[in-house]
Amino acid sequence: MTLHRSDKARDELASRNRVLNLRERSALFLADGLRTHEEVQALLQDDGAILRKLMADGYLFIGESPQAAESARPAFQNTEPGTLAPAQPGPPTQPPDTAAKGADNFEGKRSLATTRMFLFDICERMFVRKMPAMANHYRDQLREARTRESMVAIARDIILNVEELAGPERADGLRERIAMLLPSEQ
Repeated sequence: MTLHRSDKARDELASRNRVLNLRERSALFLADGLRTHEEVQALLQDDGAILRKLMADGYLFIGESPQAAESARPAFQNTEPGTLAPAQPGPPTQPPDTAAKGADNFEGKRSLATTRMFLFDICERMFVRKMPAMANHYRDQLREARTRESMVAIARDIILNVEELAGPERADGLRERIAMLLPSEQ
């Protein structure tokens, strides 16, 4: 049984008017529907008081994970060099009642410029503090990238390093976003 966010929790995370403190908000981020109560509690290094409070206040609930079978499958499979292809279709990654409310839906125009800016942002968030030399290396590569193939190669390298730092779930999320941003092959 895994911890899930309620609509109230999603509203709290999306809102600029915060009701919860930083540790409580961290618990909401960790309750991604893939982790169990015990795993989140261990990550928070808490005795369980935070999770009990959030569950009592209606921010979190325990349920079965619709993604449990899908979490082991990679979000993208490598086909040919320079491509990111979706893995075989499966059920949505969010429960059906929340799929339409996802804050990460993208309906913009695909372009190399948008992809480049997203990758710059990832470099700033993931590497600047812990690995400034790597961040500078990626910045230089991104400034020089002019083709879809070069952008995909840099993206793959960044994703591999993100996976080492932040885990496979974070890396899979980035793969999905990059696949949405990249222009189609011509």
